Amino acid sequence: EPAIAVVAGVLRDARGRVLLAQRPEGKQHAGLWEFPGGKLEPGEDALTALARELDEELGIEVRAARPLLSIPCGRIVLDAWEVLSWQGRPRAREAAALAWADPGAVDATTMPAADRPVLTALRLPDRCLVTPAVDASGAAAFLARLERALAAGVGLVNLRLPGMARAEVAALARAARELATRHAARLLLHADWALAEVLGLDGVQLPAALARSLDSRPLPANRLVGVSCHDADELEHAARIGADFATLSPVLPTASHPHAAALGWSAACALIAAARIPVYALGGLGVADIARARAGGAQGIAAIRGLWPA
Repeated sequence: EPAIAVVAGVLRDARGRVLLAQRPEGKQHAGLWEFPGGKLEPGEDALTALARELDEELGIEVRAARPLLSIPCGRIVLDAWEVLSWQGRPRAREAAALAWADPGAVDATTMPAADRPVLTALRLPDRCLVTPAVDASGAAAFLARLERALAAGVGLVNLRLPGMARAEVAALARAARELATRHAARLLLHADWALAEVLGLDGVQLPAALARSLDSRPLPANRLVGVSCHDADELEHAARIGADFATLSPVLPTASHPHAAALGWSAACALIAAARIPVYALGGLGVADIARARAGGAQGIAAIRGLWPA
């Protein structure tokens, strides 16, 4: 049976809040809140459908929009677009109610399953730093460079410290947490979710092999769980255990993994489009690649060298 194609629009007000519509009585998921939109008509492209649906539902004219995320969910494929500009004042033509809400304050359980990854994507930044090992210059130099990365716009950090003892990781993570808090960024610890929870960090980034050993996410919903993926099976397992996002690598050849076969943009974007959660493109990328990654459906880019200040 063919998939049902659905479009949804993400509108933001001047305060950064997003517009949610409450599904009316008599419809499936009545009472839940969703991003406004609806089904494509035969022969209709996504952008045309978005403009038509938001006119019918909200009484607005879409002036500009860009792709945000495509989410396969059961028989539905939800194609979410960020509406960059529109004409008119949104009003509830078909919904039971409309509400402007801070994405960070929305309870995801009040939304249909297909809308929840879109909410997650709105809460995540467009760049994720994977930290390199601490070199001979030591922790102070490492933290100084981390602060420069945060000041330059990194909003998510995977603190990965290979070869370091757990007590040393904990000490460095506490200092990194203070820096991340100062810059309103989120800090994940690589692999060790128990230590991340003890330290009050924002979550964990799981290597693919570790994620495969789990049948559910290891942290509660108020923490982030990311998974480092390399193929479709790993992306699907990440979604199945309830991960919030994944990284996909290597998109391009990298110095850190010179023998790993690069996916290339075309294959990477196809895998990202089929994923059920937001995905960062990783491998040989930098800030200049963010626009291309987002155009291909990615949340943004993840990088070591590409985001680590010299």
